[in-house]
Amino acid sequence: MKKLLIALALLLTTAGATLYLSPSALLASVQFTERQLAGLSLKHAQVGDLNLTYYEGGPADAPSIVMIHGFGADKDNWLRFAKPLTATYHVIALDLPGFGDSSKPDISYDVGSQTERLAAFTKHLGLHKLHLIGNSMGGHIAALYAARYPEQVLSVALLDNAGISSPNKSEMFQRIERGEPNPLLVNNSADFSKMLSFVFVEQPVIPDALKQHFAEQSIANRPLNEKIFSHLRDRYIPLEPELAKIQAPTLVLWGDKDRVLDMSSIAVMQPLLKQPTVVVMKDCGHVPMIERPSETAAHYQAFLDSSKS
Repeated sequence: MKKLLIALALLLTTAGATLYLSPSALLASVQFTERQLAGLSLKHAQVGDLNLTYYEGGPADAPSIVMIHGFGADKDNWLRFAKPLTATYHVIALDLPGFGDSSKPDISYDVGSQTERLAAFTKHLGLHKLHLIGNSMGGHIAALYAARYPEQVLSVALLDNAGISSPNKSEMFQRIERGEPNPLLVNNSADFSKMLSFVFVEQPVIPDALKQHFAEQSIANRPLNEKIFSHLRDRYIPLEPELAKIQAPTLVLWGDKDRVLDMSSIAVMQPLLKQPTVVVMKDCGHVPMIERPSETAAHYQAFLDSSKS
């Protein structure tokens, strides 16, 4: 209760300070408030040559959930989704190398390499059994991890995941094949607004100052993001041969209005998985845990509950 009252006070303070704080200070205030509400703390880990930043919360002795963001994203994608889970689960949401506040060295960012870095991170934290959940690129990594380390994975949840040659090509890949700009790469503020419209059916409400700040960050990150996207395509690892290796119960959840990755991937994945559960969210886009966090978390909790039986 005390944590909630503090967070509510901070929210009111943030709302009143919007006109006075710099965008970076406002963002830090909002992130702190959201972390308080979600019961998460900011942590850092040195894993080999990489400094990894992550959120952690919930009972340390509870089952662990590791959350893996998608391309161009970061650990903040999971804040509102994680809120109902930290009461009963040990929750970790990390910035993958190359994203957020983690190290961004000159290395390969293909999903195979990132999967092994994730394995080194979980080993560093002493996580021997875990639930995995990933969105988009993060779902590709989560599935590959579950295939490579089946003895560690209690369950895996794939939200609009990459890694599948879908029967129907998504609008994003159709555009790219026509030689049009990648809608996930941002050159200017107009591109950022278009990217939000492309990813969401109903966009989250973002104050103008923060929206401009996020746009500037995306513009600054474009060279690295372009490099990472090329690694993902040029060093692609298809999931079709890997899915049968996954032993754990697997949730496949998709927004039916996803324009980035087409939901026809479900038809490919379902017969290859040993224990699939499929959920399709109506009128939802590519990142359901941001667009409709409470509903997505409820679907995930129901999946976790059913996986215990």
